[in-house]
Amino acid sequence: MKIITQDYQNDKMVSSSIKGFFKKYKISALLKESNAYKSKGIPVIAIFQYLFMLIFTNRSMYMNMLMGTHEAGFAKDTVYRFINSIHINWIRFTTLLSTLIASKTITKLTDEKRVNVLIIDDTLFERASAKKVELLAKAYDHAKKAYKYGFRLLTLGWSDGNTFLPVNGCLLSSKDKKNRINEAAVVDKRTAGYTRRNLAQTKATTVVFELIKAAKKAMIPASHVLFDTWFCSPSSLISIKEMGYDVIAMAKKTPKIHYLYDGKMQPLTEIYKKNKKRRGRSKYLLSVEVSLVNDGHSIPARIVYVRNRNKRKDYLALITTDMSISEEEIIRIYGKRWDIEVFFKVCKSYLKLGKGCNSLSYDAMTAHVAIVFTRYMMLAVENRQKSDIRTLGELFYYISDEMSDITWIQAFHLLMQVFLDTITDKLSLTSEQLDRLMEAFMAALPKELKIRLQLCA
Repeated sequence: MKIITQDYQNDKMVSSSIKGFFKKYKISALLKESNAYKSKGIPVIAIFQYLFMLIFTNRSMYMNMLMGTHEAGFAKDTVYRFINSIHINWIRFTTLLSTLIASKTITKLTDEKRVNVLIIDDTLFERASAKKVELLAKAYDHAKKAYKYGFRLLTLGWSDGNTFLPVNGCLLSSKDKKNRINEAAVVDKRTAGYTRRNLAQTKATTVVFELIKAAKKAMIPASHVLFDTWFCSPSSLISIKEMGYDVIAMAKKTPKIHYLYDGKMQPLTEIYKKNKKRRGRSKYLLSVEVSLVNDGHSIPARIVYVRNRNKRKDYLALITTDMSISEEEIIRIYGKRWDIEVFFKVCKSYLKLGKGCNSLSYDAMTAHVAIVFTRYMMLAVENRQKSDIRTLGELFYYISDEMSDITWIQAFHLLMQVFLDTITDKLSLTSEQLDRLMEAFMAALPKELKIRLQLCA
């Protein structure tokens, strides 16, 4: 009886947290603004909330109907019509929601001088057992170094160094028709469904610009964009700089990319060889100013070479278009990029990112990703409210120091760990490190949410 009472109390607290989140951030209004309207008598918010809460009840819609516990007040066809809608703009929805959370809650708890960033990365969205999935393609898994059936989930996130919010994302198929297993369904060209299908078959770098444009239009508070080597090229850095953001990225050690240095176009490896390195216990090896040149456009940039203490002849290079910050600050800010790795791990392990959708429709998969993003945002808010005492009342806001940003030492430690498991094309944290970071994230959540998610894992 005690266990039953405890479970009931946990369920009640979880339900209360979800309802409070939906009310505070006006989920119903954001859905309407994203073109989500009811076609019949059931309100859209009721369907969305039902799908949102499934992960916390440890049941699927199918199991609820099988066990006779489906009490939502609408049939499965109503849910299918909702998730398969070609009219709902899910990129707009998650962008508006993340902007509202960042502006209304997070940035009010930090100093105006704090550096907020946008982070770009991708992860594998595997659909190996469903060969009839719309736009299914062969996607490369960087972790296992093999091609698998599925999509690349390209994600744009926001971070203040303590809280991470997924802003928007796109399930990328393949631009090359030879790599696509199935083609897109024919839909009305005036709809959001047609637009997202086009994006799915577009080059990843082009999609990144579209995601950033959506974030900029929503006026999410950020000054820098962070990403690793896969997107780092002079053309990309120049384009993002022209959009009004500075970039901090990990530069590729390749002879194919050149920078203007000392009046000559050179790869970063040659620039490194021609300069004298800093000795002793210097925080970095070398810092040089270069120019990024592409199609007649040229902007200044700085390359910072960081020492590998475990292998003296090895190094990595960070490049930035922000010439006003120090080398130590460049390293510190780039350390915030690892937040997105934790995000991917939590979504896959606890929020059923890859296993929570069995639909063959590209629209349904996109809706599922948006719901998972929303779940994570709620957890991020709950995490922040538990760890930041100033959210308990305005009194703490005025008398307490803000939560600490990521320190230079933490950022440098993360960079050093990268050397232990360097991958030529893509640099990422080891699975053990990601597990520890994810455990730390889960440990900071309220007890009732943590219990429900652990039951679902």
